[in-house]
Amino acid sequence: MPQIPEKIHELTVGQLAARSGAAVSALHFYESKGLITSRRTSGNQRRYGRDTLRRVAFIRAAQRVGIPLATVRTALAALPEERTPTHEDWARLSAAWRTELDERITQLGRLRDHLSDCIGCGCLSLETCVLSNPDDVFGRRMTGSRLMAERRPAADE
Repeated sequence: MPQIPEKIHELTVGQLAARSGAAVSALHFYESKGLITSRRTSGNQRRYGRDTLRRVAFIRAAQRVGIPLATVRTALAALPEERTPTHEDWARLSAAWRTELDERITQLGRLRDHLSDCIGCGCLSLETCVLSNPDDVFGRRMTGSRLMAERRPAADE
């Protein structure tokens, strides 16, 4: 991994990509979505503060566990600019996502435990499928191979 001297306070997009492991195109995308910021030199080149390394690491970690980028952007907006986020900053942000992650873990566990049942029947019946209809929540109201949104009549119908 390339080392950047401590006296350098700004990184080029190439340096940021090399240090963070993110593709240059991903960094440009993150910037277009407001997840990271840069300044432009007189030659119109991007320069990123060193704290951007931690922000990119946080974005990538959040993406790996399925946190939507809009949620990540909201979280990063709460962090102070121009200083490396602290352990307390990260702890506060990640605590807010714990419930969502716990729900995903439960869903993945259910999928793992019942995947062979699903492959065995192949129907994903709402009457019996523990993956698409845990605890037969919809079985009392309707049947079928998938749950479709109930059509509500328009106001002028």
